[in-house]
Amino acid sequence: MKVIIFGATGTIGQALVKEAIKRKYEVTAAVRDPQRVTEQSEYLTVVQADILNPNSVTDVAKGHDAIISAYGPKFGEEEELLEATRSLLEGTRRSGAERILVVGGAGSLKTENGERLMDTAEFPEEVKPLAAAHADALELYRATDVDWTYCSPAGIIELGKRTGQFRIGLDHLVVDELGHSRISVEDYAVALIDELVEGEFVNSRFTVGY
Repeated sequence: MKVIIFGATGTIGQALVKEAIKRKYEVTAAVRDPQRVTEQSEYLTVVQADILNPNSVTDVAKGHDAIISAYGPKFGEEEELLEATRSLLEGTRRSGAERILVVGGAGSLKTENGERLMDTAEFPEEVKPLAAAHADALELYRATDVDWTYCSPAGIIELGKRTGQFRIGLDHLVVDELGHSRISVEDYAVALIDELVEGEFVNSRFTVGY
């Protein structure tokens, strides 16, 4: 398996790189600043790339089986996520990579009463622009002819432990017996790399939680 990961220096991106390397896959970290990549492995190659430039995406993605996007826009520049999505789709289509897997948002997941998480009263106001951008990006993936998989995390995703034990859902938020929805960054990475290999959710969205 040869996979290229965009956004490899972010919190989730780093976890994905580590998980893929752990399984001895050939990993390419595509980043704006290669010096920010601290992970070292015989299975890791680091390249400079611009996810907002489809030609750049095409150039670095050629020869890979799949592309993973862990890209996240800066606070206040949430709309850039849609520009990155369009660029990524165009670049993927021309690169010959078989599919793209996306680190998505949780805001568009449905709660028990059918309401989107981002529309609930408890959802943080400051996060709504990013949640809306992720929801719009999901619709771009749903409309494309490129094979894609969109993985929404639980309501809360934070650094923790890699247990390999979690539950999987589709468009509804995964919650525990107390109604809490959470996943560690490490287990989220396990779930996404599992999907990279198993391909159970091609051209669909899934979510993970405890």
